[in-house]
Amino acid sequence: MAAKGKLRRFPTAYKLKAIKRAEGGEGVLPVARKLGISRKLLHDWIKAWKAHGPEGLNRKPGPKPGPRKLKPVQVEEKRSALAHANARIAELERLVGRQQLDIDFFRKALRALERPAAQGKPASASSKLLKP
Repeated sequence: MAAKGKLRRFPTAYKLKAIKRAEGGEGVLPVARKLGISRKLLHDWIKAWKAHGPEGLNRKPGPKPGPRKLKPVQVEEKRSALAHANARIAELERLVGRQQLDIDFFRKALRALERPAAQGKPASASSKLLKP
């Protein structure tokens, strides 16, 4: 086996012989062990050979040249994404509304506590909260 991380290149003829041996009845694992390559690499060679013939064995790894094909977005996916976004907006609006109620309550309580102190009279906060 090659050292990990070291990229080995194999000629097309070598790859074809390995593929023929694996498909000829020897099996992928025994052939890969005899050649000192990984089973996955041999499977990748077989897959490339079946898909593109001998030219497929010399392809560089990575994205294929040419324009990328984008998967069309389904109408249902758009609707579900929009419905999800609308539900999230409604949830956040409810949260902001509750927070605004809390703020209003505490402002009234603070004003109620400040009024008696300005007049010099002690008063309970609960009695002032009930009055507008």
